[in-house]
Amino acid sequence: MKNSVSFTVRGSFALFTDPLTRIGGEKCSYHIPTYEALKGIAKSIYWKPTFIWVIDKVRVMKRIQTQTKGVKPIKMHGVYPSLHIPGKKNESLHELSIYTYLRDVEYQVSAHFEWNQHRKDLDTDRIDGKHYECAKRMILKGGRQDVFLGTRECQGYVEPCTFGEGPSELDNAGELALGLMFHGFDYPDESGMDMLRARFWRPTMRNGVIDFPRPEGCPLVHDVRPMLPCPPALNQDKECEE
Repeated sequence: MKNSVSFTVRGSFALFTDPLTRIGGEKCSYHIPTYEALKGIAKSIYWKPTFIWVIDKVRVMKRIQTQTKGVKPIKMHGVYPSLHIPGKKNESLHELSIYTYLRDVEYQVSAHFEWNQHRKDLDTDRIDGKHYECAKRMILKGGRQDVFLGTRECQGYVEPCTFGEGPSELDNAGELALGLMFHGFDYPDESGMDMLRARFWRPTMRNGVIDFPRPEGCPLVHDVRPMLPCPPALNQDKECEE
């Protein structure tokens, strides 16, 4: 089955937030894109619930640079008055926070898609070649939806490429261990479990290239909270029975 694609994504800024830095409203980016962020980019290019994108590897094309900005997001704890804080509505809607972005980024991404075995209702849409050709056309057009590098304010731009082709500023950078890092989420409609789970791993970048493990190969998995599939294929069966 034809299902492998590669593309380049670039942008002026990126923010692949490290959850450990979000305490107090501040944000600091990982030095490399997360698996989940790249999967989101692939889904913005082209996606159907018939299949699941799997990110194979990413190649960092430019030297890693960071830039810090002062921003004024809306207060995380709300602005509405309450019995405990009656004067809250008189406070400012915004508060100053410091975000650390990656600057001037470019990545080559290799990915493939696999049929979502938990969507039996979409069996008839598993047509060899159809989604592959659609994905290639969407990469050529820059994506079906807006592409973001981590967060909404970081616009990304996509174009086709051959993975590994062309020089990278990190071609001779050697090996770099990046410590514990967020990998992605196990959503119920993809995992078949009624649980949202977060995955973590310890990536190592070799000459600018990071090989991602498959989701089921991540060494650390944490249950976040119970969640039903949406649309819940299993629940549909239950509703039919009722």
